[in-house]
Amino acid sequence: MRKIFPILAFLFCSNYFFSQKEISTQSHAWVMYNGNHKLTERWGIHTEYQWRRSDLFENWQQSLLRLGVDYYTKQNTQITLGYGWIHSFQYGEQPIIHSSNEHRIWEQYILKNKIGRVEIQHRYRLEQRFIENWTKNSDGSFLQDGFLFRQRFRYRFLLTVPLSRKELKDNTLFLSVYDEPFLGFGKGIGKNILDQNRLYGAIGWRFTKNFQAQLGYLNQFIVKSDGVKMERNHTLQIGVTYNLDFTKH
Repeated sequence: MRKIFPILAFLFCSNYFFSQKEISTQSHAWVMYNGNHKLTERWGIHTEYQWRRSDLFENWQQSLLRLGVDYYTKQNTQITLGYGWIHSFQYGEQPIIHSSNEHRIWEQYILKNKIGRVEIQHRYRLEQRFIENWTKNSDGSFLQDGFLFRQRFRYRFLLTVPLSRKELKDNTLFLSVYDEPFLGFGKGIGKNILDQNRLYGAIGWRFTKNFQAQLGYLNQFIVKSDGVKMERNHTLQIGVTYNLDFTKH
């Protein structure tokens, strides 16, 4: 009986803990463009836009634009400093109080290597986020009251495996999978450190070294700042990568 009691107590506490969570399950669709354009052997420009929709393609979720300056090292690594503009809309069962803009500074380090036919990428990203702070007045009107400053660290582990050839070359079918946790740090992170986690799998086609397309599924799990509300978003992703290499012109 003494051994059974701690087990029953643990199960009761666990059930109590999870029962306090409010998890909203939703279906989204993201259409994305990425491009890294080399200007010289060492320098380039990053361009990116994501058209994010909720309820599959029915309503807006987010509009995301990123720009950056890339630096390519001799050790098959890449460093980027960039700016992002994100407009978030009210969507789903746990909407934000008001649609808002976010201005984001980000720093990124990418390390690539290869084991057999599998290409491996480690992406480390820091983000400094300036998010519009909206408050609701007693008369029901809204007031934009400055910006909230938040910081976040992201790590993405990406595997790319050629399927129709032994090597990832032109006109090759490939599999792409990754996992990426987001961790908040510094002031204002609320009751949780984990901001979200993304688990992704896709089938892609490499047309050329600089042009490829992917169709995939993203499981996005978001933890809100109150530590109670959460989202589990099943997301269809359509992605296109098109790079320009001005060093060959």
